[in-house]
Amino acid sequence: MKKIFHKISSFSLALIVLLSTVSFTVESHYCGNILVDSSFFGDVETCGMEVHDHLPSSECDISKKDCCNDVKDTVEGQDDLKMSFHTLDKVQQIFVAAFIHSYINLFEDQDADINSFRDYVPPFLIQDIQKLHETYLI
Repeated sequence: MKKIFHKISSFSLALIVLLSTVSFTVESHYCGNILVDSSFFGDVETCGMEVHDHLPSSECDISKKDCCNDVKDTVEGQDDLKMSFHTLDKVQQIFVAAFIHSYINLFEDQDADINSFRDYVPPFLIQDIQKLHETYLI
């Protein structure tokens, strides 16, 4: 059970780090207030109603207002994952130091040859109880 919990927590922490560092851009093309296309990868398709800046004749001075617009929504991930110990304030430094000290001491090896009966002297046998009650183990 402990190994399964350890694997699940390791996987979830790795997933959190991965998702916090990923950045992506969503491009959307609107024609008026209507969404025509949106894309995570590549360029969006247009509706074909964009006003071109270069007109072939110079006698057309009428400028049309463009009803289409492109919107780029960018979600940027975290770039700096390593924090320096010296950037923390004093209370946070004390907490981190105490936490690390107590966590390291959790996994100290215990003495393998602990003999709790070393100083114990068994009582003297006054009467043999099995013989007294005539009960014998078979």
